[in-house]
Amino acid sequence: MDNISTPRLRIYFGIRSGGADLEKKRLMRDTVFLTSSSLIMRGIALVFQMWLVSRIGAAGVGLYGLVSSVSFLAATVAISGIRFATTRLVSEELGLKRIGGVGRAIRLCTAYSLFFGLAAFAILWLCAEPIGFLCVGDARTVLSLKVLSFQMPFISLSSVLYGYFAATRRIFKAAGVQMTEQLARIALVVVFLSRVPEGDLEKSCAAVSLGGTAAEVLAFGLMLSAFFSDRRRHRAKPSVSPRLPARMLNIAVPLALSAYARTSLTTLEQILVPRGLKKAGFSANAALAGYGTIQGMVFPVIFFPSCLMTSLAELIVPELTAAQVSGRKEEIRRAVSSLLKKCLLYSLFVGLMLYLLADVIGGVIYKSEEAGRYIAVFSLLVPVMYMDMVVDGCLKGLGQQVCSMGINIMDALLGVVLVYLLLPRYALTAYIAIIFFEEIFNFILSVTRLIKVTDIREARF
Repeated sequence: MDNISTPRLRIYFGIRSGGADLEKKRLMRDTVFLTSSSLIMRGIALVFQMWLVSRIGAAGVGLYGLVSSVSFLAATVAISGIRFATTRLVSEELGLKRIGGVGRAIRLCTAYSLFFGLAAFAILWLCAEPIGFLCVGDARTVLSLKVLSFQMPFISLSSVLYGYFAATRRIFKAAGVQMTEQLARIALVVVFLSRVPEGDLEKSCAAVSLGGTAAEVLAFGLMLSAFFSDRRRHRAKPSVSPRLPARMLNIAVPLALSAYARTSLTTLEQILVPRGLKKAGFSANAALAGYGTIQGMVFPVIFFPSCLMTSLAELIVPELTAAQVSGRKEEIRRAVSSLLKKCLLYSLFVGLMLYLLADVIGGVIYKSEEAGRYIAVFSLLVPVMYMDMVVDGCLKGLGQQVCSMGINIMDALLGVVLVYLLLPRYALTAYIAIIFFEEIFNFILSVTRLIKVTDIREARF
């Protein structure tokens, strides 16, 4: 039972506690593994993105981006806050030494996730045509939306299992499954696309969607096998867990409602971008190409080195949760302060490198001077983007998920208004300025809240 003993904030973040050397080694092992696997997956994804751009073009990437934005909204309904709720509940049970309560928490979260996963499937399948014709304004998205609807229950159930592995410090198992899924997704998409005539954007988009859906089903099967194997090795007698259903709902429901609002606004914003570009004088395919260049070509490069940030943001959640339920406030302050300082230095270095190498990256990866220019522009935003990831993870670990989502909702609402008002007049220049505004606005509010909650005065930067 050593692997699921009471969690401690690690010395890696500036904390000294009992068993510090062992705890430090474990966290560093998890961080290195998660970062390495994420780096490998993003590298593979970037190479695949290069091939996909050459195969279906920037317009095809833009069309799939619109489909993905709608699918992401459906996936938000499927998940409905259960991934974080699972991590939080299991972390609380472990932090309070109620090992036997973990199984009950997982069963409860699974029932919740199955209900919302099936609901998301039904909604997306039944509403694919109205969404494609009326909301997105492109009939070529309908087939892809129907294909993607089948993955919703599997996304929902996999979220519970991922939350469990994150809470029990065995995230490497989930990471292994994700890497397998990534490779399977790419292989399947290549196979399906080989059967589609070049230039047929509707069928090309559906082929990519089908590959993703099949990979999600495979990933769930692998994740479930890993979970059953893990539970057999770490059995415990049942224990009393007071108010477990109420605790789950208190975490998941507010988070779900906030996520619905935020993701709906974000999806609306993404749909409005090509429409705004059309009003600015772009043709339909040119609008999709402009949107696809930024979302499908530039951002994968910008976020490629952020795997360290996403790993730390993921791993810090159960650590801060366990420290919070144990009342270790000073440890929390030191951990958060240390983490923010290290992440700031890293993000500044990455931003500088991307700025200096932007033209080379755009030319080598995409053979596009335009992509290189945009990479240079968005490299200036890297420190804000990367730091916001870590701040968001810290807020979630400290039970501030509702506040964090409230900030995200305000951010998304402003984005929708600005896109609607400014894009028809200023086109892509306005879109870039809006992204800068949203990211900076979100970060300022989030880091202000974190400083207030943890009282890390030295973290004012």
